[in-house]
Amino acid sequence: MMNLLSNLICTAILSTTPVDNGNAPKTLSFDASAYVTVNSQIRVAVEKSTLEPVQILLRDASNRVMFQQYVGKKEQKYAVKLNVAELPDGKYELEVKSNEGSIRKEVNLGSVPVETPTRLVVMK
Repeated sequence: MMNLLSNLICTAILSTTPVDNGNAPKTLSFDASAYVTVNSQIRVAVEKSTLEPVQILLRDASNRVMFQQYVGKKEQKYAVKLNVAELPDGKYELEVKSNEGSIRKEVNLGSVPVETPTRLVVMK
């Protein structure tokens, strides 16, 4: 009985058709990271593995371009600090793109009022 069961399992495994990964997403030749600092800056870093030009874009909710920078073919690593203190609070989209694809990140800008502690010193 066990022999028959193992033969059925092997037959089922061997008769399945292989999965075609023709539609699998292609990996990009660059990587990007971004974060917002407490002093109203967006730090963006791009690292490329091929000689492909890359473009960095920052857009607001109305799809207007607020910042645009081209990274040339020969620059393998690029980092920039964007001062966004003058921009209004809201959602922005940071896009790093090349001819082969793009990386999009949503950035939320918001100014949080700083609370200073109140202290009372009593002396006798």
